[in-house]
Amino acid sequence: MDRSTEDLVPLVYAQLRRYARQVLRREAPGQTLQPTALVHEAFLRLVQGEPEWQGPAHFLHAAARTMRRILVDRARRRGRERHGGDRERRDLSTELAQTLAPDAELLALDEALERFERLDPRRSEVVHLRHFVGLSLEETAQVLGVSLSTVKADWVFARAWLKRALERDAEE
Repeated sequence: MDRSTEDLVPLVYAQLRRYARQVLRREAPGQTLQPTALVHEAFLRLVQGEPEWQGPAHFLHAAARTMRRILVDRARRRGRERHGGDRERRDLSTELAQTLAPDAELLALDEALERFERLDPRRSEVVHLRHFVGLSLEETAQVLGVSLSTVKADWVFARAWLKRALERDAEE
């Protein structure tokens, strides 16, 4: 780990664990990934290739993207038949946990977000930081270095765009 990464880890570690907990709460029932494991996996991916960070905000941007990739990769892996993704999972309380639907929703969101990133990179960063890292509007504004009103407007626009894109994709 290079010096700049070593310096950033103590600044963002607890914050990323808190955000990972928030993100994983939205995941499918029966989720086995723990917040600490998600953060550690993100750190392992982030430090490959000895990156140079421009500060905590740059690191959080990268962490948001990496956490998204990890969750999407896991959803794809669970969806493959050879991993039993086509089967229903039974909870110990005998309630059926529908794991495929939330995974399918995450994959659909990922595809729509990739299209949105090409159209509007800044607003897609708002989505990454809000949805995949769990930042508040205020924290997102601080990380991006823009006003709170800009983030609020971007968040409203991005959610509307993504909702419309997901509805269109579902109809096809």
